[in-house]
Amino acid sequence: MSDGIIGKKLGMTRLFQSEGASVPVTVIEAGPVRVSQVKTKAKDGYEAIQVGYGQKRHANKPELGHSKKTEYLGGYKLIREFKPDGTDNFEGQILTLNIFSPGEKISVTGTSKGRGFSGVMKRHGFGGGRATHGCLTPRGPGSIGCSSDPSRVFPGKRMAGHYGAAKTTVKNLSVVDVRPEYGVILVKGAVPGPNGGLLILRKAPKIAKS
Repeated sequence: MSDGIIGKKLGMTRLFQSEGASVPVTVIEAGPVRVSQVKTKAKDGYEAIQVGYGQKRHANKPELGHSKKTEYLGGYKLIREFKPDGTDNFEGQILTLNIFSPGEKISVTGTSKGRGFSGVMKRHGFGGGRATHGCLTPRGPGSIGCSSDPSRVFPGKRMAGHYGAAKTTVKNLSVVDVRPEYGVILVKGAVPGPNGGLLILRKAPKIAKS
């Protein structure tokens, strides 16, 4: 069994539990994915299964050749590797969302929404200048230097710049429901990215109890 799968964010809604509580959930179309390659310790130095999701519209010859090995005519839109419970009988298999069950914890990785060039108030949550008469920089960052010593701006100074469109992981999200008949999994809370964005779903590592 694989410890993860590739999916697509469909959107958010809510579920009403039996006691009447409203739970916000994200609907994710998870899988099916095809095992495109099995990596072994003897050949590759580590054990993993490589899976492909979706069909790429314009695949090049190396991508077509790689997918043809598993009798899949067309390049994959996204290829990722997951940790298996052993590497036997994985070649060419189809993995579905049945690897997850309601109540367990998972981690979801995606690309956050791009917000373009943003100022420090939106990007870092700065308070801004005084919103009063005479203030010329009500949304500015304020002083960024240190006078004549050391006479420079330190690396890592939080300033305006490109915000979003970055790889983001949300950990320990609860699986509310798994619905194989629709090919979707319902996860409590929000996940990174816009509707239609690709996501990586992994089982959360089990923490040993002391």
